[in-house]
Amino acid sequence: MSSRIRRSAAELERAFAAEISRERNLRDSRLRTAERRMRKRERERLHKRGSARFALLVLTLIATAVIVTVVMFASLYLLLD
Repeated sequence: MSSRIRRSAAELERAFAAEISRERNLRDSRLRTAERRMRKRERERLHKRGSARFALLVLTLIATAVIVTVVMFASLYLLLD
């Protein structure tokens, strides 16, 4: 009877240790997944900001070219008038 109790206690301890190990692995896996998602979102946010800045730069360059052209022709018109 005593050896059977010791055996079942040892089995319970092994099962408990295995369960703790599985839970630890699952927790680590979830943590790595969360970190991967966080880095991916940060990259996407950074890319979106970069795209918006590039669009603003292009619009600024076009507006500058248009303004310089208009001012140049207006001053040329005033000089030739």
